[in-house]
Amino acid sequence: MQKLLVLYGSYRSDRMGIRLADYLVRRFQARGVDAELIDAKAIGLPMLDRMYKEYTPAEAPSAMAALAAKIREADAFLFVTGEYNWGVQPGLKNLTDHFLEEWFWRPAAIASYSAGRLSGVRAAQAWHPTLAEMGMVVVSSTLSIGPISATLDPAAQPIGGGGAALEAGFDRFADDLTWWADAAARQRAVVAPPY
Repeated sequence: MQKLLVLYGSYRSDRMGIRLADYLVRRFQARGVDAELIDAKAIGLPMLDRMYKEYTPAEAPSAMAALAAKIREADAFLFVTGEYNWGVQPGLKNLTDHFLEEWFWRPAAIASYSAGRLSGVRAAQAWHPTLAEMGMVVVSSTLSIGPISATLDPAAQPIGGGGAALEAGFDRFADDLTWWADAAARQRAVVAPPY
């Protein structure tokens, strides 16, 4: 069974993006994927001072060490990102930057959202080169949701035309990510990564 981490980073008190993160976890689980939500706010890592690799094993904060182990064990990653002033959410970026080698040699996908009609696409564009630089292969399929409050209800159930569009686009998005996760796992089993 594939292990997928769904990473979400809003710290806002009335955050809407958690609806998309919850929807994605549920939909991937329905496909037989072991999908787990990684909520930056719940984990509560400090602002980046030292990366995980800069600690000795006994020194690293326990939440950081536990997350490092989950990242190393994952087959793929899904970044759920809102857009803040044409850019990425600081909470998700901070969580991501605590690690480096732990991300290597696995695929990542991006799902973006916003309160407006642009659906967070500028944040998704900003994440693509960042994730690639961090050693992930970013799949070409994306999901972009907006306005999120007219797409998913508080229980993360699709509503209206936006919800119908999300449902229609999910399977191709999921197929792309799981295909790459399988391909990367097979390759790692045959040939050790070069570094």
